[in-house]
Amino acid sequence: MENKQTKTIYRCNQVKNSIFVGIITARGGSKGIPFKNIYPVCGKPLIQYTIESAIGCGFLNRIIVSTDHAEIKRISLSLGIEVFDRSEELSSDLALSTDVVINVLKKLEVEGAMPDYFVLLQPTSPLRQSWHVKEAVEAFMSSNCKSCISVTEAEYSPYKMMKLEDEQLKPLFGIENLHAPRQLLPKLYRQNGAIYISSCRDFLEYGTFFIQPVYPYVMQLEESVDIDNFIDIIVAEYYLKTCIHHVKNCEKKS
Repeated sequence: MENKQTKTIYRCNQVKNSIFVGIITARGGSKGIPFKNIYPVCGKPLIQYTIESAIGCGFLNRIIVSTDHAEIKRISLSLGIEVFDRSEELSSDLALSTDVVINVLKKLEVEGAMPDYFVLLQPTSPLRQSWHVKEAVEAFMSSNCKSCISVTEAEYSPYKMMKLEDEQLKPLFGIENLHAPRQLLPKLYRQNGAIYISSCRDFLEYGTFFIQPVYPYVMQLEESVDIDNFIDIIVAEYYLKTCIHHVKNCEKKS
């Protein structure tokens, strides 16, 4: 039977012997917040937090920002990050992150530089630290899973939710669940958009981040702020200014 030390050595060797690319998807357009990905958050462009977490994790052999926006490109290059120009089609409101990642991987394939794994880091997660990325990669590589998705515990249980049907409220999952104590309901999780990991081969075959079995990298709610509107900016700045434990955890895990 493998002991903990043996498993740790095996995990480290797996990570060391694999090639990882970090992909940051950052288009210029945004309806909720104009030029959201470069909006100043505590004095820094939003995307800079993600770039710093990618650089700091220490596992990414190459980091690429996919963008259609000149200022995002300028900021990324100034921080030493490679940029792939994104087409107008892949920069629309309806463009899917999966298609953007496929586009990046296809370009790498043409270069003859296809990595073993990719780590997708969306720029709207400023509370995601470099140690989160490092920890997620290590946990995923030591599992038997085909993909990893970061999640946080759902704030509201869908078992308590209702729908409108013929202008009437109807329970989504039965009346008995509406009155059930929260402790008796299943603990549920939602994607927080911070980290996605998969082998490039599997992703190109299935075209989805949800390749089963999926390893759940669980993050705290305050670490899971996903910037979509100005209220999210206020919440993120509050945590960035007041949650000292983020700095302590970062120092502890590095």
